[in-house]
Amino acid sequence: MHADIHHVLHTARAAELHARAAESRLPRTTLRTRIGWTLIEVGLRLTARGPSAATAVRTA
Repeated sequence: MHADIHHVLHTARAAELHARAAESRLPRTTLRTRIGWTLIEVGLRLTARGPSAATAVRTA
């Protein structure tokens, strides 16, 4: 196969794969926000229970 034709086919296939990946990608900010609030919630639960609860979670 000629190098120019190979390059054109590769470029077309790469563009197709990038488009398919973009369709199935989750919104980044939404996922990051959910994870952040979950971590905050866990931290608040640990601090509300006191230091003995925090060590119990680490050893479990």
